[in-house]
Amino acid sequence: MKDIKDLNLPEGLKYDVEHEWIATAAPFRIGVSDFAQDALGDLTYVELPEVGATFAKGDEFGTLESTKSVSPLFLPVAGEITAVNEKLNDDPGLVNSDPYGEGWIVEITPSDAAQLETLMDVAAYRKHLETAGH
Repeated sequence: MKDIKDLNLPEGLKYDVEHEWIATAAPFRIGVSDFAQDALGDLTYVELPEVGATFAKGDEFGTLESTKSVSPLFLPVAGEITAVNEKLNDDPGLVNSDPYGEGWIVEITPSDAAQLETLMDVAAYRKHLETAGH
């Protein structure tokens, strides 16, 4: 596993304790952090939600399957799914190779944009990883 100081954690995103990230402007893309993809190992399948589905903050909206385990995905803010990354159906490894680019998972329209302010910036997320014993 990567050391925390070696993780790719871009500025300008918000992170949650479940290791999802969200872009702070439209399109509000969501994916998993470099930490999460590294911990999961090589992904073999991504379960995506239906476009148009709505979820509350913290709801499970899909899963990531790897050679190690199956991990749920949790929505960092409430909203409606407006797009899913269909490329992941054929190449789930995009989440491993490019978690903030080609490996994004869904786009949403937040139902309460103020929820973005409850999430961590990169400095707070890095501190969370350090203090949580990751």
